[in-house]
Amino acid sequence: MASISSIALSGMNAAQTQLNASAHNVANLPTEGFRRHEVVASEQAGGGVTTQTVRSPREGAALETDVVTQLQAKNAFLANLAVFKTNNAMTGALLDDKA
Repeated sequence: MASISSIALSGMNAAQTQLNASAHNVANLPTEGFRRHEVVASEQAGGGVTTQTVRSPREGAALETDVVTQLQAKNAFLANLAVFKTNNAMTGALLDDKA
């Protein structure tokens, strides 16, 4: 089983990948024939997530989807940051009790 920190880090990396793909899509809105990037997430054995960026099979923009994806990525990043902070606090409390 992976550590809590490595699971949270994989979640933060997944959020960053989603944000990058969405930003790429928004930047290329005016490009004729552009096919959006989409992120596919897969669970890792023992915990965590991996991501892969793929091109959409259809041409065209989906600005509303990209805006929602950006908000989801932001919230996922913040949630995983909270996991890091909580894990750090719990580890500190554990070490304080041992001393």
